[in-house]
Amino acid sequence: MSPTATARDAERATLDKAAGENFPVAPFFLPRAWRDDLMAVYGFARLVDDIGDGDLAPGGTDARLLGVSPDEAEDRLVLLDAFEADLRRVFDGTPRHPLLRRLQPTVRRRALTPEPFLGLIAANRQDQLVARYETYDDLLAYCELSANPVGRLVLAVTGTSTPERIRRSDAICTALQIVEHLQDVKEDLGRDRIYLPAEDMKRFHVQEADLATPTAGASVRALVAYEAQRARDLLNEGAPLVGSVHGRLKLLLAGFVAGGRAAIDAIAAARYDVLPGPPKPGTVQLLREVGVTLRGEG
Repeated sequence: MSPTATARDAERATLDKAAGENFPVAPFFLPRAWRDDLMAVYGFARLVDDIGDGDLAPGGTDARLLGVSPDEAEDRLVLLDAFEADLRRVFDGTPRHPLLRRLQPTVRRRALTPEPFLGLIAANRQDQLVARYETYDDLLAYCELSANPVGRLVLAVTGTSTPERIRRSDAICTALQIVEHLQDVKEDLGRDRIYLPAEDMKRFHVQEADLATPTAGASVRALVAYEAQRARDLLNEGAPLVGSVHGRLKLLLAGFVAGGRAAIDAIAAARYDVLPGPPKPGTVQLLREVGVTLRGEG
């Protein structure tokens, strides 16, 4: 297979993951130009997460594309450093990786800045170095890097950024990140990561061993319910963002808020037992929440 074909396959393998995400990445009802740019942003975000989680496709293609030697291809910090160097080429040169070459026209067309992209890289670098969070504020600081840049990029791509919208978007994105952490407690533990604040675990008398059991006991359920309410409060704080925009963007943002609310409802319906597997809302429940969010515009 030629290097060009290999690079194209690596690019497609990452972009194809969009179909399996919790929320639609670039739904059909958006203008084509927005869809193209959001998919370019998604390609970046998905690849940096795959690097950070060790989920790159086997064979080392992405490492080679980033100029990383085979003997360092499994070193996530080395890969993240190489990815950051390639990101900087998006702004002042020619990137090596096809997903970053795809991103370059979007960056220029939408006048995007490096900061949100660097935040996502920093979050994945932090994941290699920090496996536990002592306080809720520590977790919020992580979400500032791992989640909030995504919402800021959506606003930038759609030309709707204002300080107030960014504030509301940050609340929504942090909430969605917390919900994802609640859904993935068991999976994260398998990676030796715990995103439940240690101070809250202590308050609810939860030990790390309690998170490794097949089903959750009363203490774990109480802790999950507490964190789920925090996420719901953040969604409610951010939801007025939906009413501040118009047209198809309004529907997209309503989908994000509704998706978070429906996921929390699914966790509640499982009586906050997230250990057997991530509770997920059904399509009908999600559509109902979209309607509620649109009618209330928050």
